[in-house]
Amino acid sequence: MGRTYTVNLVHCVFSTKQRQPLIVAPEKLWNYLRGIGRNIGVNVVAAGGTTNHVHLLLAIPPTSTVATVMRDLKANSSRHLNEQQRGFAWQDGYGAISVSPSQLRPVVTYIEHQDEHHHTRRFEEEYVTILDRSGVQYDPLHLLD
Repeated sequence: MGRTYTVNLVHCVFSTKQRQPLIVAPEKLWNYLRGIGRNIGVNVVAAGGTTNHVHLLLAIPPTSTVATVMRDLKANSSRHLNEQQRGFAWQDGYGAISVSPSQLRPVVTYIEHQDEHHHTRRFEEEYVTILDRSGVQYDPLHLLD
């Protein structure tokens, strides 16, 4: 085989520490995360969220790991947000669910319409639903640390 061809789409979800509404300009944050992605060679296909959490659909190259990408995205964005408002912090963990290329459009639409979803559902409910539908095993006592 002469070349390597991959599609690694991952829907990542993470919140502010204790789900506090600390994201004062969500669209600016999404653009900043896209810039970080460009700098580390990751395509941020979609970005969305609310004042207390972020959803990203990432196309991760085969030379990167989800853990490394998430570390870079969260660390750099946290540093940037702390320059603007003291005391900003992300939750310790994140959710990362693989996405089939055939589901790209529905996931992008879901991420782009986060505001609408959260008129009727809190982040905590949404997060548990995403994990449950994906078959992720988690400890409910430490789910939202």
